[in-house]
Amino acid sequence: MTHSIKSATAETAVRGENRTVLVFGATGQQGGAVASELLSRGWSVRALVRDPSAETAKRLGDLGTTVVAGDLADAASVRSAMRGAYGVFSVQPSSGQGAAYGVTDEQEVRYGKTVADLALAEGVRHLVYTSIAVSGAGPTGMGHFDSKMDIENHVRGLDLCSTIVRPTTFMELLLLPGMGLDQGAYTFFLRPDQTGQIIAVRDIGRIVAAVFADAERFAGRTIEIAGDEVTGRTLGEALARAAGRPIAYQRFPDALLADNAFLGRIASLMDEGRLGANADISGLEREFGALTRFPEWLAGPGQPLLRAAMETERATIALR
Repeated sequence: MTHSIKSATAETAVRGENRTVLVFGATGQQGGAVASELLSRGWSVRALVRDPSAETAKRLGDLGTTVVAGDLADAASVRSAMRGAYGVFSVQPSSGQGAAYGVTDEQEVRYGKTVADLALAEGVRHLVYTSIAVSGAGPTGMGHFDSKMDIENHVRGLDLCSTIVRPTTFMELLLLPGMGLDQGAYTFFLRPDQTGQIIAVRDIGRIVAAVFADAERFAGRTIEIAGDEVTGRTLGEALARAAGRPIAYQRFPDALLADNAFLGRIASLMDEGRLGANADISGLEREFGALTRFPEWLAGPGQPLLRAAMETERATIALR
């Protein structure tokens, strides 16, 4: 089945106005999906990148994106890239992505707040900030989750048209190499009968593009977004069908969760119902159109990721 996201076009939503959106993280998953979808809908897209000569940046340019050099750590370059833009899509490198990104929790918060403050100063008409699907009052105990809550609160406190989207776990992240699929097994945080929600990155792009197309409708809203609801067991079943071989599902062993504070806290947040299971998928589909289900994703854009995961040994995965 072909799925689509309903929205007004950029032309009808922002008739006669500047239709340029500055996209942060355009060489990454979320930013890349947003940039691609905006371009397909007739928006002009500007991307801030640290190295315009990098292959990922060149590919953006080939697609029609205006690539500008800058760095989130350099507020002047951010402000220059933002000047004259109608909208800004804000996503920052997360400290939870590991040391390779060189970002601390404090830096992530500072970058997110700087983007919002400069959007206000430059007269940006609509800021869309992408956060994470964590619910409930109080801190989670996970720095790279709580950092996003801090940025959310700052954005809400500004006199600025803004929308916050909270995506749940990406389908793309379920197939990181080394998850044991090469051994006929799949390990994740959910218990076999425990419910969780997931989303295809391309649907994040489609939803965000629809939000930009109708600022009046979405101003001030915080939207939990997911495209499918699964259990540990149905994850394993979908993977087995797509792989054409038996896949035994199992939750991360209790001993591992007890020994690894990072993994253990994520599992606890899922058990508490605070992480990634709160989106109204039916409501989202009424508002944005049909969303991608996991089996459909596996049969399409997930195919190369599944093949790679089935060929990569478990030992290659790095646990933070």
